[in-house]
Amino acid sequence: MHSSLATPSSWVTRFSSLIAAGGEVLDYACGGGRHARWLAQRGFRVEAVDRDGVALELLSGVPRLRTLHADLEQGGWPYEGRRFDAVVVTNYLYRPRFNDLLDLLGPGGVLIYETFMAGNERFGKPSNPEFLLAPHELLQRLPPGWTVVAFEQGETAQPRPAAIQRICAVNASGGLIALP
Repeated sequence: MHSSLATPSSWVTRFSSLIAAGGEVLDYACGGGRHARWLAQRGFRVEAVDRDGVALELLSGVPRLRTLHADLEQGGWPYEGRRFDAVVVTNYLYRPRFNDLLDLLGPGGVLIYETFMAGNERFGKPSNPEFLLAPHELLQRLPPGWTVVAFEQGETAQPRPAAIQRICAVNASGGLIALP
């Protein structure tokens, strides 16, 4: 596995301290599972979901990590009635499920999201506008009651040149949140 694909995103590692100790985390569209592994190694209970069953098999046997093989864009929503302490999404965008993701997080729940944005087509894939966030889109999609801990957008050179947008937000509907 290429080292940049195995190394967790610095955005995820930076904000993982906001997740309740030992909390339950959903690594949504986990791909190869780099974040699921990293979070499980730090004592979080992790569910990794993806449509790639082969990639999920590589995660079997990792302590505190369970997997779910599901197509996140077709069929029923596999998380009806579930709650997590955090949802992590990287390098994935499917707008019709964004509100469903937010509903998984109760008061104090942490959203850590990082993916490509408009402008990435200059660097390669993804280049389809359907898979690229508009400027400030993650900010605009948060409903009232959420506290934005950090937001960034623009070009990055690491791990490869790309146009990205990322947000860390906490569902503060239950009151104040404690920041690190």
